[in-house]
Amino acid sequence: MARRMADALARRRAAAVAGHQGDAASARGFLADPAPSVRATALGALARAGALAGADLGAALADPSPVVRARAAELTAGIPGNADPALAAVLGDTDGAVVEAAAWASGERQPPEPGVVTALAAVATGHDDLLCREAAVAALGAIGDPAGLAAVVAATTDRPAVRRRAVLALAPFHGPEVDAALERALTDRDWQVRQAAEDVSR
Repeated sequence: MARRMADALARRRAAAVAGHQGDAASARGFLADPAPSVRATALGALARAGALAGADLGAALADPSPVVRARAAELTAGIPGNADPALAAVLGDTDGAVVEAAAWASGERQPPEPGVVTALAAVATGHDDLLCREAAVAALGAIGDPAGLAAVVAATTDRPAVRRRAVLALAPFHGPEVDAALERALTDRDWQVRQAAEDVSR
């Protein structure tokens, strides 16, 4: 076991070095490594070498390991939302870390991925994992699509961390429901939520 772990660590380092050296061919060879940590590192190495393609990410998003899927989702943040791969389906992943990464990346993509707001709203209002809900709410705020407003407003009644994120996510929106949500947040029992409401209301 110790030998296998040491071998995997050595391969992981080799993949990382390949990325720093711009050796895309060597980095790509590690995408088929038996160790998930090595495959995930190879994705980052390809990105660093400027050779990470949408097809690479698409394949990694279907990897059996959530470690690889989460890393692929993170790296998708640098690809326009109107290009492959799509993340809407990834937001339904069974692993919370993958969903969280996909939500964050969805909020970073410019332009946003068509149809992703509906998937983010479902995560923001119905996912069991608090971190996933928080990431989805933040992404909805970053995108600022009116179709996501109802989910953001609903999140202002969630757990404190999500409420705070939801209040901040209200910044790009306007309307009576936004004003009402901010008014409620100004008297929230959590001081960070109140502070966020004050910041957004300025």
